[in-house]
Amino acid sequence: MTLGILPRALLAAALLLLAPLARADVAVPQLRTRVTDLTSTLSGDQVKALEGKLAALEAKKGSQVAVLLLPTTQPETIEQYAIRVFDQWKLGRKRVDDGVLLVIAKNDRRLRIEVGRGLEGAIPDAYAKRIIDEDIAPHFRQGDFYGGVSAGVERIAKLVDGEPMPPPAKRAERRESHDSGSFGDHIWLAIIVAVVIAHMLQSVLGRLGGAGLAGIIAAGVAFVVAGLGIAVIAGIAVFIISLFSGQAGGGGWSSGGYSGGGWSSGDSGGFSGGGGESGGGGASGSW
Repeated sequence: MTLGILPRALLAAALLLLAPLARADVAVPQLRTRVTDLTSTLSGDQVKALEGKLAALEAKKGSQVAVLLLPTTQPETIEQYAIRVFDQWKLGRKRVDDGVLLVIAKNDRRLRIEVGRGLEGAIPDAYAKRIIDEDIAPHFRQGDFYGGVSAGVERIAKLVDGEPMPPPAKRAERRESHDSGSFGDHIWLAIIVAVVIAHMLQSVLGRLGGAGLAGIIAAGVAFVVAGLGIAVIAGIAVFIISLFSGQAGGGGWSSGGYSGGGWSSGDSGGFSGGGGESGGGGASGSW
């Protein structure tokens, strides 16, 4: 009898250990684009077309709309999962909360429109339900997933476009910010190039002579770009860096930047949420 009880006890213990794994929540994918298709349902051109529509809406109104296709949200309901995705992606602008998320669980045949609190007036629950029932679900029943997503996105965009929202950041402000950043980049680039030249000249002119000539070059470039005050600072900085960097021995120059000092040519890029929150509004449906 003891031999019979032991296998059953081991089986029960194994089931208890495996149960949490069997019901593990579906992970929220990292937000990189406005359209995330984990089911490979949409073609590359279709994703690009949807991305273009949503990017144009954000450029015009500032609101962020994102689409997520995945196989299933189980063991969570689609409502629970959509809120979790919205909270992690933070769609919409901070304190404006003008984000919208369209989640499609293909294997579950369920979908949901999750609306940020700032757009609950433009897309109330009843409107979200109509978009699902009238624009999206009929296409899905025919196997036309791109047609359904596209129709839903267009209807959402029209409602958002008709809502008075704070305007997006002006292009002039963005350009001014970019120009000031470019100015700083030019100064740093001049310093880096001058230090490189100093290392090359030190073998001919010695450490002091190479550093001095590099400082003069950096000062000249900075004077043309930024004036006398910055020129003096740049010249002294390059002279000191060039004079003592050769003694450190820790860093080095590579094609990707200065390996020892932390310079990198990488670019994070991509699409990201603006800090918005979900108000819990929206609607769910099936097909």
